[in-house]
Formats: sequence, structure tokens, C-alpha cells
Amino acid sequence: MAFCEQYMLRAIELARKGKGAVNPNPLVGAVIVKDGRIIGEGYHASYGTLHAERDAFANLTEDAAGAEMYVTLEPCCHYGKQPPCVEAIVEHKIAKVYVGSDDPNEKVAGKGIIYLKEHGIAVETHCMKEECDALNYVFFHYITTKKPYVIAKYAMTMDGKIASYTGKSQWISNETSRALVQEMRNEYVGIMVGIGTVLTDNPMLTCRIPNGRNPIRIVCDTRLRIPLDCKLVQTADVNPTIVAYGAGFEQPDKLADLETAGVVLISVPVVENHIDLKVLMNQLGERQIDSILLEGGGMINYSAFEADIVNEVDVFVAPKILGGETARTPVEGKGFENPDLAKKFSVYSTEIIDGDVYIRYRKEKRN
Repeated sequence: MAFCEQYMLRAIELARKGKGAVNPNPLVGAVIVKDGRIIGEGYHASYGTLHAERDAFANLTEDAAGAEMYVTLEPCCHYGKQPPCVEAIVEHKIAKVYVGSDDPNEKVAGKGIIYLKEHGIAVETHCMKEECDALNYVFFHYITTKKPYVIAKYAMTMDGKIASYTGKSQWISNETSRALVQEMRNEYVGIMVGIGTVLTDNPMLTCRIPNGRNPIRIVCDTRLRIPLDCKLVQTADVNPTIVAYGAGFEQPDKLADLETAGVVLISVPVVENHIDLKVLMNQLGERQIDSILLEGGGMINYSAFEADIVNEVDVFVAPKILGGETARTPVEGKGFENPDLAKKFSVYSTEIIDGDVYIRYRKEKRN
């Protein structure tokens, strides 16, 4: 293995440690190497804390003059929560920087590379670019669109059922698959369901990983039907909860009660008898919600696909047959009238998880 790959793989490993804590910032890892030895390494651990490069400098075991740095993302060159990392690289007299991903943030976008070169530092870009890019698909989407990256997630049987004809759905997928879903809840900032899921299941929508981060819970509730005694409302004072309701369906007393309980309320224009999900994505993006795990039922899933807000579909296929013409399916609603109008995705990855098949699809890029 080339040294570039060896040290960049370590930087990628470090970057992953920030999952669930850095949003809406990117995951970044950095490794400092001198005379074939790692003398410092770091990563962006949480939003507002040291960036990976400065964290690596904080962990130096000796002077970094003349050393090389391997960093998964182009070093920043602007002031934000932290000062520019390029300045720290120059101050520590790094000789060469190996960079994985380009930073599409308009405040950086190549300017960090230019700054380093202008200060006499050699730079090699696109070192393991594909692997580094894979770290930050959420960040790249959010920083360029200002909208959340939306992952529709569901478990279904081999015959495409998410619940039996009696409505029972526990459990379609196995325990290992369900544990992976908890990791998703820790990783992504928001989790969204429709009011039907709230009324039927009365879920908590929290992360059950020890010391994990609870996602911001978002309920799409056009007619403001959410019960005041449901678990989401009753715990809104400790777990952030947003109810997006339809403009024109205001109920002043209920709105006041929800606010008192700690619920954040968002009024959204209504289209075709439900809230406009495209508008809602803009509103959530403005609140720095960079990613959403959509865990709703068939109706809100259809609305999300129809509104074209879904970027990724994560499906757990259990080796089971339920049958039943009235059994629930992952996407319901009116449906699209012919296959040519179907929403198209490409397979990104597949994995066998204790018998379940875990498939990730990503939206096909338009020409």
C-alpha cells in the first residue's frame, strides 16, 4: 500500500469518529507524518470545536516543521466558529499537504489550496478522493442546495409488505438490522414521520444507542391532529420536536398548548391537501437541519417521492412472505400512472445482515 493511501485511510478512520456530532459541518480527519512516523493526528469531533487540522496540531508529539499532512477535505481558509486551518498549516511549517476531497463550500472551493501554494507549501489533491467523498455526501448536498439530504428508510418482506393485513409490523426486520437503524438515528440530524404514524404507533423516535444523539423529531401534520398526550408532545421539552402544519389549518388554542409543551411549530403552504414538502425542506434547511431520516408510512413516503425530495432510499428486505391484498406497502398514495413516470434510483450498495438484505439506493443524477 502506498504511503499516501496508508495515511489517508487513517485520516478517514479518524473522520468517522465525528459521526452524529459535527452537523452541519463535514466529517474531517487529519494525520501529520514526519520521517515516516505519525507525529500528530486529529479529527473534527463536534460542531464548534477544533477542526481536524488544528486538532492534529494540538496532539503533536514533536515539531511539525518539514512534515507532511494528510487531510480528507480541503483545509478551510475563512473564519467561522474556528479560525482558518490554512493559517495553522503555514505557521507549523508543513512542507506538503495531501488532500482528499474538494470543498464545494463557496467560502473555500479551491481557495484553501491556493492559499497554501502561495505560502510555499506543496499540495497534492484528490488523494483517495472517492473514499474521502463518501464521508460527506450529506455535507456536499446541504452546502450546495441549503436543503436537507433525505433518506427514506423502511423494512419490508420479500413480497413488499411493511405490515400485515391486521396492521402488525413488529418485527419485519431482524434485531441486527434494527440496531443499524439506531445508528442512522444517531448520525442524521432529523427524523420525519407523517401524522398517521403518530396516531397509529405513538412512537418516541429517539436514538437508543447509549450516549447517542437523539434526532430532531419532525411531524408532518397538515390538519394539526397531533394529540397533546402523545409521546412526542409529552417529551418535547427534552427532545426537540417540530410539528409542520398546514397554513389555513390554525387552531390557536392547540397551537398555544403545543408551544407550552415545547413543540416548535412551522406553518407550511398546502398543496393538494397536504403540506408542501419542498417548502418544508427549505424551512428545515434554514434551521441547519442538514439530513432527515424519513421513517413514515406509505402515504408520507409517496408524498415525499412525488415532491422529489428523496435523495436516498435504504431498504431492509426480510426473508419473509406476508401476503394480503390489504397489507401495507412502503409507498401508497395515488401512485404514478405509468413506469415512465416512476422515480428512478441506482443501487449504491448491498449487504447481507443476518439474513436481511440491506440495499441503499441513491437518486439518479439528471443529465
